[in-house]
This record gives sequence, C-alpha cells and structure tokens, in this order.
Amino acid sequence: MRKKVGAFVMMTLLVVMPCAVDAKPYYEGKVLNIVVGYAPGGGYDRMARIMAKHLPRHIPGKPTVLVQNMPGASSMITANYVYNMAKPDGLTIGTFNRYLTLSQLLKMDGVRFDLRKYAWVGSAAVEAAVFTIRGDTPYKTVEDLRNAKEPVFIGNTGEIDTGSQFVPLLRELLGPNVKFVTYPQTADILLAIERKEVSGYGFTYTSAKPYIDRGLIRPLMRGPISAVGIENLPVNADLTADKRLKTIVKILAAPDQLGRPFVAPPGTPSHIMDILRNAFRKIAEDPQVREEAQKMKMDLVYTSGPEVMKLIQYVLGQPADITAEVARHGKF
Repeated sequence: MRKKVGAFVMMTLLVVMPCAVDAKPYYEGKVLNIVVGYAPGGGYDRMARIMAKHLPRHIPGKPTVLVQNMPGASSMITANYVYNMAKPDGLTIGTFNRYLTLSQLLKMDGVRFDLRKYAWVGSAAVEAAVFTIRGDTPYKTVEDLRNAKEPVFIGNTGEIDTGSQFVPLLRELLGPNVKFVTYPQTADILLAIERKEVSGYGFTYTSAKPYIDRGLIRPLMRGPISAVGIENLPVNADLTADKRLKTIVKILAAPDQLGRPFVAPPGTPSHIMDILRNAFRKIAEDPQVREEAQKMKMDLVYTSGPEVMKLIQYVLGQPADITAEVARHGKF
C-alpha cells in the first residue's frame, strides 16, 4: 500500500510540476495601451508617457506599453471609449480630464459613462489650482481686486475646468465688474494675457509657474490643495462667509485631488487591477522617476483606486438643490 501511495504521489508531482514551471505572467508578450484624452504635449499626455516608460519594469511579464492619443470633447471621447468599447482584459487603460466628474454630476451632453463603475487604477498626481492676475495690473492682493474700479476681464475656456472653482468668488468680489472672455484653450488665454486683452486666469499651478516665474502673472488666491510657493495664498473657499457658497466652491475644487486619473474598463478582473495599481504605486514612490517627472514640470503623487472612489462618491452624491447651484455658479 505504501509503495502504491508513494508511486501515486510521484506521478502527481510529475504531472503538476511542469505546469507550475511553465506558468507565465499574464502580461508576458502582451501590449498595454494607455489612451490619452488629449493631443501630445499636454500634462495628461506627459504623465501617460512617464508611466508608459516605467510600467514594464514593475509589471510581471514586462509588457510593451504604448500611448495612444484620442483627443476630443475635452477628453470625453476617451472616457466613453474606455467605458463602452475597450475590452476589460487589462490591456487598455485611459486617462482623461479630472473635471469629467462635474460633467457627470451635471448630466452634460456626451456623457456615456459612470465614473463609479470604472475599474480605477488610481491617480498619478494631485494638482493645486491658482487664480492669477497679469503682473502689470495694480492688483497685488485679493483686497485690491475687491476694490477694482474698472472692469476686470478674465479668460476662460467655456468648460467646467480648474478655473471654474474661482468663478463664484470672482462674481462675489467684483460683482458686475467681472467680465469673462472665452478662448479655445489655455495657450490662447496666455497669449491674450501677453496682449493685455484679459487680466486674469485660473489654472493649475504646475502650468502657471513658468509664467509666474517670468513675471507675466502673479497668483492672488489658490484652491484647497497647496504646493511649494503658494502655501501662504488665501484659499478660495475661505474668502466668503456664505456657507452654501463655500460648499459650492469645495465641490468645484474637488476634482483637483484626482490630478491625473487612470482607469480600466468596467469589469476588469481584480487580480489584474492589483497588478496595475501596484505598478503605479511603485513608480510614484521611485525617487529617480519623481526627479525625472519634476524636470517635466510634473509631480508624482499616487492616490489609490479606493481613495479616488471616495472622492467620486462625494461629488456625485450631492443632493439636487446643491447640484443645481453647482451648475449655476460653475458656468461662465
């Protein structure tokens, strides 16, 4: 009997062991595509390319990682593609405008996704927001702006974006003296500031800093997220005594915590998501990669998928009356 049992065990090991030895990592020999909702060169694209460069080192099987740009509708085309068309096999992830959280909240045209149902890889950065004023204007503080005698022209893109969180405060501070002028994109607004067509603009601090450093613009206030160089600026939500307005401003600013979001299609298996999340975390914690990113004017800060979901639930869980206020105050 012992000999028979021993022979059975040996035969079983001979059958099982080759399978274990031959098992390959899921990503081996595969291509992972990162779909970016904007054209090459912008912040979302630069972050995706940083990830594409370093992901193979941190994913078992070392897949080839490619970046595919799919611009359009303020990145909504990419969000819809990843949600509705990409296979949930872990071979496609997307990155899009963090302010699509507000697009979904306000049920804007073109939204064909539910942010709560994506498989969230997480966010690779946190973005601070600043409202800036042209350097040659007399407005050196928020109080100076409050006392403006002439109309103050503010650039905007017409979309709910980073600058939207400053709109309610500007309307309260300046009343009829605030005039919003719409341009296609940030580059056009900065050119308009150079030409003195407009005096102010609210956008991310990473994008604003080069222009602040050369004196074209100066920061007057910031959103709730701080960064080195703007720690002492007044925070937008603190500049009003209206509790309801404070809530609106905080909701409009909430997407900044998402920074540079990355998602996989709904239904992507949890074990694959664990691989991707672990790889993103390791990249964000790598000192050499962080230094490389800073040279590209990017700061790496990983926010996990579950943490991102808390923020998504906060934004999308607002009651109808607050949502209506967000819609009214957030538009130019």
